[in-house]
Amino acid sequence: MKKPLVGALLSLLLLGAAATPAVAAPTAPTAPSATAPGVTAAAVTYAGTVALSNCSGSVVRAPASQPNDLALVLSNGHCLESGFPAAGEVITDRPSSRSFSLLNAAGSKVGTLRASRIAYATMTDTDISVYQLTRTYAQIQSQYGITALTLDDVRPAQGSAIKVVSGYWKRTYSCSVDGFAYRLKEGDWTWKDSVRYTSACNTIGGTSGSPVIDTTTGKVVAVNNTGNEDGARCTVNNPCEVDQNGNVTVRRGINYAQQTYIVVPCIAPGNRIDLSRPGCTLPKP
Repeated sequence: MKKPLVGALLSLLLLGAAATPAVAAPTAPTAPSATAPGVTAAAVTYAGTVALSNCSGSVVRAPASQPNDLALVLSNGHCLESGFPAAGEVITDRPSSRSFSLLNAAGSKVGTLRASRIAYATMTDTDISVYQLTRTYAQIQSQYGITALTLDDVRPAQGSAIKVVSGYWKRTYSCSVDGFAYRLKEGDWTWKDSVRYTSACNTIGGTSGSPVIDTTTGKVVAVNNTGNEDGARCTVNNPCEVDQNGNVTVRRGINYAQQTYIVVPCIAPGNRIDLSRPGCTLPKP
């Protein structure tokens, strides 16, 4: 997993407070991520992102969410205040009073949002947490001028240009969808159909839970969650890819995210998570 705050702060103490992660030089020239001719790129800013105590996240809405619905915050399952869910564990409708620092387009904190419950969280098949807030989208818009990010309801395409926007670090990474891992195994956990980034998205600890935004549509297509740090095989902080035939591939320095289009069918009217809805494939308790 992309380590929560404790690991990230340790790295900064070792490197020096002003240090920034090194970017590996490419082995060969690569073309920058680009929008297709005639297509206008969406403006991707920090607006709607949040900083957690140990991770990043974002205020999100489904395409059918309404202004008076209680808002949702998306992050990782491994960012829960209670610690990592066990393999096979699914959490639903658990009370929570967690707070989130809401950012504007420039990355400045404009207010604090608070959860009323963990609507859904798991590290099985995917690595997500969805918090329900005490305020509606309309209230957040009225008080802070911030509009929620929209979850895309379709699977991202290989080669599409993306940005990983970290509310914790106030840092944005730009790259492309390199491909998809049939299975991504890390320690006790296994995730399905994970997004693999090209190498430019060299995300670090604290970026866990960051929204992955398609730069053409401006919609959230995934949530950042892990990367292979040391080249080890299938261990914590060193996920490995497993194909349909059981073949294992290790990609040192490459990072991953979990797709979020699968969340959309599970959001019922009123912004409730309903795992019994048609088309909802999220793991159930």
